[in-house]
Amino acid sequence: MYPLGKYLAWTLAPIVVILGITTVMSDPQLLKLLIIVCAATFAILLRFIPKLRGYQFTAWIIAVVTAAMFYPAQFLHVGDFDLKNKWVMLIAIQMVMFSMGTQMSLHDFAGVAKSPRGVFVGIFCHFTVMPLVGLALTKIFRFEPEIAAGVILIGSCSSGLSSNVMAYIAKSNLALSVTVTAVTTMIAPLMTPLWMKLLAGTMVKVSCFAMMVDIIKIVLVPIGAALLHDYLKHASPRGRKIVLALAALAVAWLGFLFFGGWAMLKNNFTGDALTAIGLFGFLLSAFIMGATYHALVSRAGWLDRFMPTFAIIGILYVTAMTTASGRDNLLKVGLLLFFAAMLHNLAGYFFGYFLSRGAGLDKNSARSIAFEVGLQNGGMASGLASAMGKLATVGLAAAIFIPWMNISGSMLANYWSKRPASDRTEIV
Repeated sequence: MYPLGKYLAWTLAPIVVILGITTVMSDPQLLKLLIIVCAATFAILLRFIPKLRGYQFTAWIIAVVTAAMFYPAQFLHVGDFDLKNKWVMLIAIQMVMFSMGTQMSLHDFAGVAKSPRGVFVGIFCHFTVMPLVGLALTKIFRFEPEIAAGVILIGSCSSGLSSNVMAYIAKSNLALSVTVTAVTTMIAPLMTPLWMKLLAGTMVKVSCFAMMVDIIKIVLVPIGAALLHDYLKHASPRGRKIVLALAALAVAWLGFLFFGGWAMLKNNFTGDALTAIGLFGFLLSAFIMGATYHALVSRAGWLDRFMPTFAIIGILYVTAMTTASGRDNLLKVGLLLFFAAMLHNLAGYFFGYFLSRGAGLDKNSARSIAFEVGLQNGGMASGLASAMGKLATVGLAAAIFIPWMNISGSMLANYWSKRPASDRTEIV
């Protein structure tokens, strides 16, 4: 195998030569293609550099964003099929959430009893600092209403699982990080619509009930299915029978809806009642998804190991759709929105850490809370923007925030990992 230097030289040399030729020829289309190839090649090469491997996902995000900015039409449609169709986006984000959920377990929630003060501080900081800082930034930068609503939206979402990865790298209080992520995810159907109504209600139309239902569909149903798979690993025979019975009921109910039942219900119910019936079907589908996945994994154990990869592919797809559909808006406010993302994210780290220290948490716990506050669930924000039919505007903040959060989180995690806290992690 070639040393890394030779590998890079042999890989990049032809690209540099072609770049020079393209520049001389002044062919804009060929130059665009070459830039995309260079971005994708760089993302691949990071895999072979151990110290930079953690930035590979971010590099792929940049490559996808670049391609979507240059060729938006090609990303949005395949023939007559609309790739940003609401249902396609919903399924994609549900798969992302399900894949992430397979990395969680029911045991994660036990941390609430073990460290109630730390969990309360994390939840309080997360659902106060980020929405309010987001609102302040929209006032400072004077974004258009729907762009501003997107900044507030991502600030109002739950923390993402990337915060757990960063806490692990930083060697901080991982148990507290996992618990806070789990709890903020579970209460997001209440907190996110509330903050959106209070802070962004004058910018976009916000229905608390509709947004709560969307969050349950996008986040809780797939994560619930993943946790059901975790339950089945250790369930008693009676518990397994109950789950399988509910899965059978779900199949029967969905079959009824598919073969004319939904049309009949639409004739007899309207508005919120019909929405609630639809939500009931989604909740039942979690039993089908969880039981089916558990059966697959019991026969193909390797599937569990590939779920994080599926999550990455899903995020790349959502990012591509958001970028392509919002290209014109990004050209107007992209740099300003990126600057706002940096400030928002850094404010989360700053306030998360120092408010935790002020509340009496040890340094390792405060570091974990910093990640919990600063790193938001971008996939959830994108899904809600798509459900609102405003992916090209409200969804833009998520498209900008996702790559930056991975960059800043990785940098901070590596910095802290080399500077262990002087006090030990405490159960608080």
